[in-house]
Amino acid sequence: MISQAEVIDSLPPHLRPFVAIQDYDKYTPRDHAIWRFLLHQLKFSLKGKAHNTYFDGLAKTGIGLDAIPRIEDINACLNKLGWQAAAVDGFLPPAVFMEFQARKVLAIALNIRSFDHMLYTPAPDIIHESAGHAPFLVDIDYAEFLQRFGELGMQAIANQHDMNIYEAVRQLSIVKESSSSTPQEISDAEARIEKLQNTKVTPSEANLLARLHWWTVEYGLVGNTSDYTIYGAGLLSSLAESQSCMDDERVAKHALTINAIDTAYDITAPQPQLFVTESCRHLSQVLEEYGRHMCCQRGGTSALVEANQAASINTITLNSGIQIAGKLSRVITDSVGNAIYINTDGATQLAYADQQLDGHGSDFHAQGFGSPIGRLRAIERCLSSYTVDELKRHHIEIGQVVTLNFLSGVNVTGTLQKIVRKEQKNVLFSFNDCTVKDIDDNVLFDPSWGHYDMAIGDSVLSVSGGSADQVHFPMYEAPSQQVTLEQDYDKHTRSQFEWYSALRACRDQNQDSITLCDDITQLADADWLLKFEALELSQSPALRTQLEDIAHSASDDIAKLISEGLRRLDQSI
Repeated sequence: MISQAEVIDSLPPHLRPFVAIQDYDKYTPRDHAIWRFLLHQLKFSLKGKAHNTYFDGLAKTGIGLDAIPRIEDINACLNKLGWQAAAVDGFLPPAVFMEFQARKVLAIALNIRSFDHMLYTPAPDIIHESAGHAPFLVDIDYAEFLQRFGELGMQAIANQHDMNIYEAVRQLSIVKESSSSTPQEISDAEARIEKLQNTKVTPSEANLLARLHWWTVEYGLVGNTSDYTIYGAGLLSSLAESQSCMDDERVAKHALTINAIDTAYDITAPQPQLFVTESCRHLSQVLEEYGRHMCCQRGGTSALVEANQAASINTITLNSGIQIAGKLSRVITDSVGNAIYINTDGATQLAYADQQLDGHGSDFHAQGFGSPIGRLRAIERCLSSYTVDELKRHHIEIGQVVTLNFLSGVNVTGTLQKIVRKEQKNVLFSFNDCTVKDIDDNVLFDPSWGHYDMAIGDSVLSVSGGSADQVHFPMYEAPSQQVTLEQDYDKHTRSQFEWYSALRACRDQNQDSITLCDDITQLADADWLLKFEALELSQSPALRTQLEDIAHSASDDIAKLISEGLRRLDQSI
């Protein structure tokens, strides 16, 4: 069996800080009871609603119904499918989450939803991440779709607004799940999200892809608009929405098309509409239709402009193969819209094939980077394809003063110090005493600014989110400072954990539980879930009456949980 440490060691260094270790002993007896109650309820309520793959997949991915699964056990099953599982703490930055998915690693939140939020949790939890996502990995077509989604997602261009939303959602999920949070802290966190959501910002590429992920992977239906089943993990792990979503009058159903990206979503409220896919093949087709229009695939000037507007760190790949990773600050174009010169602002990395070029990390290019794009006059091919001897015939030689006149009118003049070649291609010229000017004689680089490195390439093949080599230029050096808080239980709650443990021992060891259940019947202030666990073993009329009385005076959520639980017990009998 592969250990959690071995999974972490198999990940690239920039992802390891986001992985946590599941300390199984930290789960309380009530945590296991929460898992047991909800998994049995979900299995009961999803009959006829969930796609058949779901029930088959639960068993095949190590997801048992009676206790919180161990990450190692899930891994043992997922490895047979070519996947792995890694424990994480709460929400991950979207690009990090997508990279896990692209690497066929299922990120599973450590925490389980609290007793107060059994019906709906605002935070990622092990029920949603494991019982929601893992089962469908047994379907090869779906697993390939999920991995491909990750590949595109990690390349999507995000903006600062996306990161602000991520931090705000993570903060809200933490304070709502913490028993020590004050009403004011919750109100402030909700207000922050509302303010961000009301800010008018053009959706980024990453935001639009997140919408597609939401309406498929999280909240997707499969079939047709009048006959469908559930496959979305968000629905499969929600007792409430897995039932309410089947009401066609309350929740509209639309056939899935690429137009789903036009529909925003609110994670704090039930969804007013859902989208129905015909099959996994249909999912992949819609995903690839969006992918064709992403900057990572279309490249060109329009992709540069989009990255410039995002004001985030992205990677520009020229046709020579050189990669420029940084925050794009300027794109100069000619009269027909061709990009002829680019600038980045702040830390910039130069790379090739996702490997940082020696001496060209973000520390060396800490103030930014600039380079022309295009062909030279009297040069028939891209400069990258010329051999060293061919370059000499065009008076381009190391140690000599070289003048490069671009078709765009950009002029580069300086002493050529070095040519960096990769795979028999020129990718970078380095100059001393260099002057760069545009066609109007505006200075783009002055010798007093120091050393000048010029990326070689006459076209932009791709612009993708994040840096090229994240080992040397990580986007997120550490997880968010907002970490999930451990629960602080009072003496009364901790005392009840002993009763939960005793009930579990009776169930696991097939012991007589009559006396124990009678004792629990006498507990006036016991958790309703404790009484329900006792009722399952004893079928005590007194316990059932107590639960019905609790439901009558409890909140709507608790009343629903109790009534649905009793309905399950009645039908099982």
